[in-house]
Amino acid sequence: MQIIEEIKACRKSIRDRQAKGLRVGLVPTMGALHEGHLSLIRAARANSDRVIVTIFVNPTQFSPEEDLAAYPKPLEADLAACLAEGVDIVFTPTADTMYPEGTQTSVHVTALTDGLCGKDRPGHFDGVTTVVAKLFQIIPADAAYFGEKDYQQLIVVKRMVNDLNFPIEVIGCPIVRETDGLALSSRNIYLSRSQRHQATSISRALFSAQRNVEKGETSVVKIIGEIRTTIEETGPCAIDYIEAVHPETLKPLEEIHGLARICVAVKIGKTRLIDNLAVDATTASR
Repeated sequence: MQIIEEIKACRKSIRDRQAKGLRVGLVPTMGALHEGHLSLIRAARANSDRVIVTIFVNPTQFSPEEDLAAYPKPLEADLAACLAEGVDIVFTPTADTMYPEGTQTSVHVTALTDGLCGKDRPGHFDGVTTVVAKLFQIIPADAAYFGEKDYQQLIVVKRMVNDLNFPIEVIGCPIVRETDGLALSSRNIYLSRSQRHQATSISRALFSAQRNVEKGETSVVKIIGEIRTTIEETGPCAIDYIEAVHPETLKPLEEIHGLARICVAVKIGKTRLIDNLAVDATTASR
């Protein structure tokens, strides 16, 4: 397994492999790898001849209120996990490498970034799209793999790739959950034991909403109300949003009559957790 820190060396390594006719899969991460990340690596491995993982805690997607310094950075453990999964290259640039002095360019996707997490995290998605655009230039992979847990991010990146004609396929992979339903996240380590138990109410509420839609419930007001009740009755929390949105435009829905995505963001203690679930009213039993 190669560990590369410099841009030119990384790009050359990828192009050398592609010149041999090898398909390259990319898994961009901020490190602190868990089973969710590993599932992306495995998906890339299943569809690629070579797999590259990036580990870079991107400072431009953190707001001043978010503690960038506290974000977990267990690099040695991450590298060991990549080695165990058969990763071929790990790209570990520094912030100075990615954003050299004098950098003045960023990438902004309109509309899709206005709601959900974009509403309360101004500038966050500009940081995401800018760093992903840079990674796609540094690593001209054939496909990039993103988890559906960060659903808005996935849709935003797909739109950027489409609009700017990046020659890369963006593949979304299913959310990986603990046995009790909690979506895996690097931030879960910040939860106390009681908070960890409380956090399971999020997925429990989402799966209940999914069942209700399948039984014929179409009112988003009712669906959101039930989700809110389930989450709030388990303990103190701050709900940032609960929304049912169109799965491609991310526009809020008032009624669910087809495919939709129910998205939730909740703060339990100081930890902000996000989750989402696809629902399909066309399967409803009337």
